[in-house]
Amino acid sequence: MPSVSTPGAYVWQPGPKYLAEARVARFARTHGIDGIEDLRTRSTADVTWYWDAVVADLGLRFFRSYHQVLDVSRGAEDPDWFVGGELNVADAALARWAEDPASRDRTAVVHEAEDGSVDSLTFAELDERVRRVSAGLRGLGIGRGDAVALYLPMVSEAVVAFYAAARIGAVLVPLFSGFAPGAIASRLADAEVRAVVVAESTVRRARTVAMLPAIREAVGQSPSVEHVVVVGTPGDGETAWTTLLEREPESGPAEPMAATDTLLLAYTSGTTGKPKGAVHTHAGFLVKTASEVAYSFDVGPGGVFCWITDMGWIMGPLSIVGTHANGAALVLYEGSPDVPDLSRLWRLAERHRVTMLGVSPTLIRTIRTIDAAQLGEFDLSSVHTLGSTGEPWDPESYDWLASDVFGGRVPIINFSGGTEVGGSFLAPYPVEPIASCSLGGPSLGMDVDVVNAAGEPVRGEVGELVCRQPWPAMTRGIWRDRERYLEAYWSTFPGLWRHGDHAVIDADGQWFLRGRSDDVMNVAGKRLAPAEVEAVLIAHPAVAEAAVVGVPDPKKGEAVWAFWVPRAGVAQAEADRAEEVGEELRRRVGEELGKPFAPSLLRQVPELPKTRSAKIMRRAVRAAALGEDPGDLSGAENPQALHVIRLAVGRSG
Repeated sequence: MPSVSTPGAYVWQPGPKYLAEARVARFARTHGIDGIEDLRTRSTADVTWYWDAVVADLGLRFFRSYHQVLDVSRGAEDPDWFVGGELNVADAALARWAEDPASRDRTAVVHEAEDGSVDSLTFAELDERVRRVSAGLRGLGIGRGDAVALYLPMVSEAVVAFYAAARIGAVLVPLFSGFAPGAIASRLADAEVRAVVVAESTVRRARTVAMLPAIREAVGQSPSVEHVVVVGTPGDGETAWTTLLEREPESGPAEPMAATDTLLLAYTSGTTGKPKGAVHTHAGFLVKTASEVAYSFDVGPGGVFCWITDMGWIMGPLSIVGTHANGAALVLYEGSPDVPDLSRLWRLAERHRVTMLGVSPTLIRTIRTIDAAQLGEFDLSSVHTLGSTGEPWDPESYDWLASDVFGGRVPIINFSGGTEVGGSFLAPYPVEPIASCSLGGPSLGMDVDVVNAAGEPVRGEVGELVCRQPWPAMTRGIWRDRERYLEAYWSTFPGLWRHGDHAVIDADGQWFLRGRSDDVMNVAGKRLAPAEVEAVLIAHPAVAEAAVVGVPDPKKGEAVWAFWVPRAGVAQAEADRAEEVGEELRRRVGEELGKPFAPSLLRQVPELPKTRSAKIMRRAVRAAALGEDPGDLSGAENPQALHVIRLAVGRSG
């Protein structure tokens, strides 16, 4: 089989301050545990001990204490967590801080728009607005168990609406802000949504992007929707957001919810078939996300958390709940992170004194094209950790960010999980050495492994990522589709959760992802992950990013096709010799991975299709290259890029 891609030379080494003061280090010492590996081992040897200890360590507030941490009497696929407990996310993550004189006036939310304007709310101000909007929703007849959809950009109103719906026991349905009407309607129908909160518009690349028309069209196909609440100017039959804010704030505590009551439905967009609504609960989502932000990202009271994301991706709700459960401030950015120029991310971090900055490999590959001398213009001293998720890194970009930008003083927490996980499966911690591009190891409390087709553990070779025990934020199913839930996650390896990712554990015990298992190619009987080929291509000085797919081949079973985007500043020069560069790239892949894996087709393109969260849509690339239907493109940031792929392979459709 092909060799595992070699990581870069950089290795994070924690200094005395991280080893002494990181929240995960303090947690370990409290329980008499020496080091992160021992803590990992203890956290999965007794998952009930670990998750109970998390609740105590982070002071997560329950209205009524649970009498049992975990009940698996119905099997691993149907666990009950924090049995008998009652709580509400809006209380545990927000009201707790708003009621405390020591924290009520601390900043809770900061919103920066693309034009540079900023607004902010303290914990007390946020809680008051939440109580007003909760009263307004009740006035519309919305209550416990009713579904409320959010079609909003990353603005303060998204946070208010999220907590307001949770406070009254409604079920949240966050929607990706770029969805088209058809994609919205399918989710509204599946969840039987009764109310939608929508922004009249947002801004993207200095253009006003209307959001309300898409909701109006979708609602026309969704008979369950009774109310449309508009942040902006409502139309006939719609309710103004300001009308809700004018209500007297609710007094008293939030609606007591059982630990297993549904908090939100997180829909995956997918490429084909009906969207999957992952079911997340009040207790499970709270405890898991709070632990991620506290221990992986080392954020606590007074910290400032910023992740460029969207409410429709799991990182949106995770950022809100995880940040506020730890008493930290959340920075929201509305717009494109490369406007007005490629330094926007650094300005954002500098201006708001961000302590945890979330990025994507694609964004960093883009930013790397700026003059390195410009980096010295920005004061990034507040940044204490970097977060990353969504796709594999290439060593050159990872090492540039870690070494050139941050001088080796900040760890990159490369974080991997998913919508159905409610957080991470794999993540390094700032108190351990972290090899370039590595995911470190299993997240605390996550009993994950890499297995072969027979379900046997493997090391040093690519296998399936699985989890052997349940965890609190594990989806309680796919909304109204139990058979699909069992088929998707539990049917391949009985008793093991199969996540659909290929991973490898190297000789040093470092974990690396090798792409989705349904993306992995089978070339002449040997499995090859697209990320392995892409890493070789991106290492070429002419290549900014690449997408690799497998296509049917009568001799090999599958052949490798690759599409690459030139770096800014070299585009014209490389366009003039694209064929020559292609031969160089083909030769490099053959030399590093083996001749059978050299791409049989290489094409230079100006852009690759991506989601709003900057993931390259490989399956859509493959479909376009083969002239097939790419499926659901509602999550695509630039669907026009598929036309470029078709033209590159000589297809006119």
